[in-house]
Amino acid sequence: MHEFYENPLCGRYADEEMKRLFSDDFKFSTWRRLWLALAESEQALGLPITDEQLGELRAHLYDIDYEAAARHEREVRHDVMAHVLTYGEACPGARGILHLGATSCYVGDNTDIIRMREGLRLIRRLLVSAIAELADFAEKTKAQPTLAYTHFQAAQPTTVGKRACLWLHDLVFDLGQLDFQLGQLRLLGCKGTTGTGASFLALFGGDAEKAERLEAMIAEKMGFDACQEVSGQTYSRKVDFAVLQLLSGIAQSASKFATDVRLLSHLKELDEPFESGQIGSSAMAYKRNPMRSERICSLARYLICDVQNTAVTAASQWLERTLDDSANRRISIPEAFLCADAILNLYINVVRGLRVYPAVMEKHLREELPFLATENILMYCVEHRGGDRQSLHEAIRRHSVAAAEQVKLYGKENDLLARIAADPVFALTAEELEKLADPAGFTGMAERQCESYLKNTVRPLLEKNQSEIGAKAEIRV
Repeated sequence: MHEFYENPLCGRYADEEMKRLFSDDFKFSTWRRLWLALAESEQALGLPITDEQLGELRAHLYDIDYEAAARHEREVRHDVMAHVLTYGEACPGARGILHLGATSCYVGDNTDIIRMREGLRLIRRLLVSAIAELADFAEKTKAQPTLAYTHFQAAQPTTVGKRACLWLHDLVFDLGQLDFQLGQLRLLGCKGTTGTGASFLALFGGDAEKAERLEAMIAEKMGFDACQEVSGQTYSRKVDFAVLQLLSGIAQSASKFATDVRLLSHLKELDEPFESGQIGSSAMAYKRNPMRSERICSLARYLICDVQNTAVTAASQWLERTLDDSANRRISIPEAFLCADAILNLYINVVRGLRVYPAVMEKHLREELPFLATENILMYCVEHRGGDRQSLHEAIRRHSVAAAEQVKLYGKENDLLARIAADPVFALTAEELEKLADPAGFTGMAERQCESYLKNTVRPLLEKNQSEIGAKAEIRV
């Protein structure tokens, strides 16, 4: 077990359900279900296939002899034919009608579409759960003032909940994209070697209507509304790109969130979950590194880059098909889904355990608010104290420069408000000054925007998807 390389996505990061979806058992049993669906539909349309043959195929959908398949593949150098031979050995009476009229992509491409559809459904459940957890966090912190940053430089205050709504907005956007892609997925169908359906037209004696009905029947049996309208031997590889582009978008949203958590962790305003026995550094025992958020960013970087595989593959297909897509897709598509699964499980886990430190946020606000409050102070003194604007402006400029010098050169506290309070040109009481510098007065419509977004967009969305909420999101390492 420990002698050979194991993909860390399976050993460390992805959930069991997603790993099962991209397992050999799921893949090859789906091939067999597709062969059965083909034979059942061909029988229904008049081909000489017996009930006994179909019964034999049904009886051996899941008892796959992997040793026999491997032996055959070493001989024929063709994975689909190896499994045709293996299935045929298990079903000797049905061997003659197995894979009738089909090409390799009938099982290969249709199974890939089925796995991507099921994978997107698993991702959707995680995405909805992440939205639900983040909405609860935003609700709890909607009124908590905190310093906002542009260019990672202090800017106007916001609230923690409003900032969480920015993260939410990205996930809600991703969910819309996911639902669109789910709605676009179609089976390849059974169009034969070059996509013309010639082999099936021949099987049905030139009856084009039966050849078309064959595809519709197979699609229905496999749970799809329709098949691709046109294709070569394969479905367009732009489908793979579209699906991985969606997964890349989820990775982008998660990485943005995790990066913000890492920055805020540095500021000591917020922490991701940190367990009692957890070690942050092998050398520095005091450290609480945001390793889960760092892992999100690390996995997201891989997934964002992985989508390039599908872009190049789609661009380099030859005419009706080539095989230089095969080895790449065996790696790039499953890994993208496993990676997205790991990222969203981490996202949910982090949000559930986020810890906010209001006292540190207030400290940072107090350090910057004296400068931010000067415009309000100036306007108040002009309106309520009859002050001269130009004189007040010059006094504020002078005091601001002096206060900034004390902070930057000597590491002292920002004493701008004390300087203003002591200057008779402002004629302000301590109570007036405190009110003018109250952090809650500088967050604008942040709390209201948070409430409105949760009420009008997020909560209705979650109500429609109530059954999807509640992913376990347990992490192993």
